Amino acid sequence: MDQSKSSDSGVFLWLTYHTLNKMNLDANRIFSQIRLSEQPPDKTIRRDNSTQQRFWEIAEEISTDQDIGLHVGEHFPIFRGEILEYIFMSSPTFGDGLQRALRYQKIFTDAFVAHLHIENQNAMITNLQHPVRHYLECAISVMLNFLNYISNNHFYPKEIWLPYQEGASLDEYQRIWKCPTRLGMQYGCIIFDAEILSLASASAEPMLLKIHEHVAKQQVKVVDKYYLINDIENLLNSGLLESGQLDLKLIAQHLGLQPRKLRADLKEVNTTFEKVLATYREKMAKKLLMNPNISIVRVVFFLGFSVRSAFSRAFKRWTNETPSHYRQRKQK
Repeated sequence: MDQSKSSDSGVFLWLTYHTLNKMNLDANRIFSQIRLSEQPPDKTIRRDNSTQQRFWEIAEEISTDQDIGLHVGEHFPIFRGEILEYIFMSSPTFGDGLQRALRYQKIFTDAFVAHLHIENQNAMITNLQHPVRHYLECAISVMLNFLNYISNNHFYPKEIWLPYQEGASLDEYQRIWKCPTRLGMQYGCIIFDAEILSLASASAEPMLLKIHEHVAKQQVKVVDKYYLINDIENLLNSGLLESGQLDLKLIAQHLGLQPRKLRADLKEVNTTFEKVLATYREKMAKKLLMNPNISIVRVVFFLGFSVRSAFSRAFKRWTNETPSHYRQRKQK
């Protein structure tokens, strides 16, 4: 999965914020540096996964902890009261619940797509991959804690694989994950005894399972609508932005949607066309201003502003500094 197009549930970032505070780390400072001014972050707003690189870089810098993702995951609260928990609990067995949970995992993240494989006596959750080590190690810890909780402490990993050569010490992985860890593997993987897959659920209920799966399918549809943002950005990048043709009607027409439908779909992912446009303009403005060979007049044109003063006001609203000052600061 391309991280520039993937996203995470707002619950993940919300719980991360509270976990950092519980660890006596300056969560407000970390979050403010990735321009998330609302603190704690709104857990109803899905977040672009591309911010994870910068987030964990800042978290490592401020905490001075080279294994910050592993340690945040260690203290992360168990995902309770979420639809995947209910699906797991109402499924007939642990294995059945796990298969269903993986089927709907994009509700929480689509940054990777995990799979369940069975080889002889071993079961394996595979394809755990992400370019940001801290993110992946935090995610693995969250999965381990949840699986242990949902199985009433019957889940024990036998071995964990990580897809990079350099990580924490093997002793630290052993301390936190309670099993051996192998670095430099082709993909990330959690290996456990396949016998637990047949563990019966004490709260299995077929009718409730149908209801829970229906809710999960609806949530997946909402996640799919999140990709509208990427589609809109692609249209803006194709020349519409420079032309100044930034009317929602025109965007909807290019997407094959009625304007009302586009507006409603964006509302379902807690945004508006105006917010998408402003966020994209800000991102592009910063990128263009980093290039000293592109004049600010050209930046104004590229971003579809009618006059330079309108761009300067917008940029100051986004960053609290003028375009000229931003360029000078970045070129020092």
